[in-house]
Amino acid sequence: MTRYDPATIEAKWQKAWDDAGLFRAERDPSRPKYYVLEMFPYPSGRIHIGHVRNYTMGDVVARYKRSTGHNVLHPMGFDAFGMPAENAAMANGGHPKDWTYQNIDTMVGQMKPLGLSLDWSRMFATCDPEYYGQQQALFLDFLDKGLVYRKNAVVNWDPVDMTVLANEQVENGRGWRSGAVVERRELTQWFFRISDMADELLEALDGLDDWPAKVKTMQANWIGKSRGLQFSFGVVDAAHGHDRIEVYTTRPDTLMGASFVGISPDHPLAKELERHDPEVAAFCEKARQGGTTEEAIETAEKLGYDTGIRVRHPFDTSWELPVYIANFILMDYGTGAIFGCPAHDQRDFEFATKYDLPIIPTFEPLEGACPEGEAFVPMKSEKVRWIRGFGWDEEASGQDAVNAAIAFCEANGVGQGVTKFRLRDWGLSRQRFWGAPIPVVHCDSCGVVPEKKENLPVELPYDVSFDQPGNPLDRHPTWRNVSCPACGGPALRETDTMDTFVDSSWYFARFTAPEADTPTVAEDVDYWMNVDQYIGGIEHAILHLLYSRFFARAMHLCGHLPAKSKEPFDALFTQGMVTHAIFQTKDANGRPVYHYPEDVDLRDGRGFLKDGTEVEIVPSAKMSKSKNNVVDPVAIIGQYGADTARWFVLSDSPPERDVEWTAAGAEAAHKHLARVWRIAAEVAEASGEATVQGADEQLLREMHKAIRDVTLGVESFGFNAAIAKLYAFTNTLSKSQAGARAKREAAMVLAQLMSPMTPHLAEDVWAMLGGEGLITEARWPEADEAMMVEDSVTLPIQVNGKRRGEITVPKDMDQAEVEKAALAVDNVQRALDGAQPRKVIVVPGRIVNVVV
Repeated sequence: MTRYDPATIEAKWQKAWDDAGLFRAERDPSRPKYYVLEMFPYPSGRIHIGHVRNYTMGDVVARYKRSTGHNVLHPMGFDAFGMPAENAAMANGGHPKDWTYQNIDTMVGQMKPLGLSLDWSRMFATCDPEYYGQQQALFLDFLDKGLVYRKNAVVNWDPVDMTVLANEQVENGRGWRSGAVVERRELTQWFFRISDMADELLEALDGLDDWPAKVKTMQANWIGKSRGLQFSFGVVDAAHGHDRIEVYTTRPDTLMGASFVGISPDHPLAKELERHDPEVAAFCEKARQGGTTEEAIETAEKLGYDTGIRVRHPFDTSWELPVYIANFILMDYGTGAIFGCPAHDQRDFEFATKYDLPIIPTFEPLEGACPEGEAFVPMKSEKVRWIRGFGWDEEASGQDAVNAAIAFCEANGVGQGVTKFRLRDWGLSRQRFWGAPIPVVHCDSCGVVPEKKENLPVELPYDVSFDQPGNPLDRHPTWRNVSCPACGGPALRETDTMDTFVDSSWYFARFTAPEADTPTVAEDVDYWMNVDQYIGGIEHAILHLLYSRFFARAMHLCGHLPAKSKEPFDALFTQGMVTHAIFQTKDANGRPVYHYPEDVDLRDGRGFLKDGTEVEIVPSAKMSKSKNNVVDPVAIIGQYGADTARWFVLSDSPPERDVEWTAAGAEAAHKHLARVWRIAAEVAEASGEATVQGADEQLLREMHKAIRDVTLGVESFGFNAAIAKLYAFTNTLSKSQAGARAKREAAMVLAQLMSPMTPHLAEDVWAMLGGEGLITEARWPEADEAMMVEDSVTLPIQVNGKRRGEITVPKDMDQAEVEKAALAVDNVQRALDGAQPRKVIVVPGRIVNVVV
């Protein structure tokens, strides 16, 4: 081979790794283990450059740890249940199972050419019966421990698709797929008791030292611990048996500014009223036609219905407040009832303005007046002047006032201080087919009966039809109709399936023993857990991680994980996205038409289609299939090789930030790797001693600096910084006048330092230079501290201000000797052309200036 040929090189070395079985992980108590895991993908059918970046980061860590003597577990699987497969079945008339496994085969075929050091023998998909059967076993264990229960709950209901939607599937109040107006409907649902662990989940965040601070903050905010006051308003004339309305508030300091009481459409009083009043029923029905997300509630029009009921203020029985049913109050937080203080809450302000209710300030800014046309909502730490407080200092911060208000109310018999959490129990029921069946049956005689473990997995049937809306399991008599496991009588299977977040909440543990006939194996989880390094997108920073933390605790309670694994991920890294410019034109109606990057010719910052039409360029946008600004890594590998793709996504920016993929950047990366291969080939053929005194030592000093800097970069996730050092060391090697032996040593170390990023090229260079065995099995080089202690210095030489060369001299060399050495350099002699220098100025450690 006379040139760098990635197609040949990469296939050759991937076969060598496979033949040697290098990446199969086996328990070995004699070696320290290291478990690196990237968040596994959904089998959409195509990987993209974002996948490449994520998996390459994990691969760099895995390969580095392997070279430092660790026994590495680096697995891969697929998060395979969910609505997209069902959508595809509806659109194409096929089956979700076929669509999913075809996509998995395609994606595995796209991933393997990347040369990832994955243990493919451990691969599974969450839709494998062997996987979800063990998940069903976990469900039964959780049920036995009281961690799962069933209750009525208000959910997002799509009346066209006839299914419950997660909050994320409600867009602008409509179902994300059907476009139907979403309704709030009460259904019987299964729940995990995650709220019982809210305090523990919150407090444990402090111990996650190797997690990004922003992720821990997001988790803490989602758990939402708050201290407030729970009290009740007395109803003036008891209505339908309700003589009190219980309220929880985090702002008891504003109680003297109350102007109304609001209750949820699902509050027991509202439900009682709608049974007797068609007008109330109509309003409640309308109020339920909206999403349950905070964003949906905050942006929706505030609607209220005056019930005619009045309540007494707890500190002034002559002060009566109207009771409204309001569409922005949910039953699943607090008590489903609030008091409104419009002066200091923007939502309440909008409501009070709409319904002409009083706006009573309880405090004002220390300087100036309350703003016009909006609520005055200061920061909690901001001091304000109190005008309707409970006797605390005239000037106090919001938090101090909250604490004082709770104390005052308790002392006066008005309620009690209560700590609550924003975190609600996790509803796992989904009315859809393509998910893990919930392993219980419903028997008229026995009630809800768990399936026997020996009957697991409860497999999904294949003979289903998607020609009607709703869950086909409801229409499948032979699957749904079963015998009761308890009494043997006729029973019906639960047709709800599990939320797909369940599938991804314990896969990390299953990878330790993916073929076991129990969820985990004690010896394997004891050895492999915890995940030492977890890598994934910031978009999963809340629910996936929170649910995984809950699952780890629940699995520990049930004996499936050791106590050390209650926090399953020791270190977390959240990578940035890969972006690309969007290329668009407009159709005859002015609507945008998007074009793939390969269809656009870029010239001088402008883009043109093949027919010469100029495109509009939107720079650095998130890659999106809908915008066609995606880059196919298979095409990149075919054109430049996998190592080029790996090198580029690591080199262009810090890994936590976004990186923009450009054709020019990929080509530059390819040229550099070709240059490294060419330099190695020249070194392999070279012979002879150094041509400049001290060149060997200087090259080896730079080599040890590179070892130190690249090691630090890899260990700190500073991959781009490590690659910058590798660029610099490559230049040093190419220019060095050292002898063949020193150059060979330096080139072999260069290959080792590049091997986590560009493993195929590194293997080829290693073999070319006579390295023993595979570089993948070679020990990571160690920097010699003694070699990095500088006892010489390189000084540039300028003649009349123009650089003419450089010299490397001992640090303590006499100034006169430095002048002699500088004047003896060939380029300096040529620049002098026989003339005598008028002055030679030596700046110690910096430069030599020759003035002619």
